[in-house]
Amino acid sequence: MTAPLGLAALTVLDTPPLQHVDLAERHGFDTIGLRLLPAAPGTTAYPLHKDPAALDTLVRRLTDSPIEVFDLEIIRISEEFDASSYRPLLEAGARLGARAVLVGGDDPDRGRLTDSYAQLAQVCAEYGIVASLEFMPWTAVPDAKAAIEIVSQADGPARSVLVDALHVGRSSTTFDDLAAIPREWLHYAQMCDGSHPVPNDDAELIRQAREERLVPGTGGIDLRGIWATLPVDLPVSIELPNEPLRQAMGDDAWLDRIVSATRKLITPMQAV
Repeated sequence: MTAPLGLAALTVLDTPPLQHVDLAERHGFDTIGLRLLPAAPGTTAYPLHKDPAALDTLVRRLTDSPIEVFDLEIIRISEEFDASSYRPLLEAGARLGARAVLVGGDDPDRGRLTDSYAQLAQVCAEYGIVASLEFMPWTAVPDAKAAIEIVSQADGPARSVLVDALHVGRSSTTFDDLAAIPREWLHYAQMCDGSHPVPNDDAELIRQAREERLVPGTGGIDLRGIWATLPVDLPVSIELPNEPLRQAMGDDAWLDRIVSATRKLITPMQAV
């Protein structure tokens, strides 16, 4: 059994959506992720939900392509969160056939964050898109246990937890914690490796997460242990920004390398 392989937005964030599709086609990906909202103010995003012409063009391009849009990025839940304000993004996602939207938790009030996530999950369900809450050690959802606690308070089919290998390796998350995530809450996982030892401050954790992830098998994360714990058919998204290596090798050689490394790691487990 071969799980679908996705090219995450962050891996080629400077590449506009149409060219993102081209890269995915050339290098054996099945799906792509698109960043419609920035991860932080002033960073790169492609707000297709505000550009009907660009959205129409991408929809037409996908009609003639084997590539599918899997996930959209990124909805951040803050103190003033309003789930209904994201309907335009979700409407665009539904037109693109997206299955998931990546969600980050920034509200330090756990009760309010939990309520906001539940409201978002209800809205996402109307569009057939799951709200994949990603745990990240520097956020208000620092590990898998916290994500499970928050998602468990929501109802409906849009409940989802996103497992990113980097954040598993850099949080208190254990394999038992991963195994405790209900299968129906798992819709995809993000693949990369990370340096060792682990940085001891949030600023460096964030910098490496956004700029300097490593090719699977070249860092210190137990990727085989993670993927042995996750469902064998779970879609995999390669989220691996590393501009120095990408620029040195060029897009084609770089993408071939990370695809090969990922398949080398996951294929033996999928064949069992």
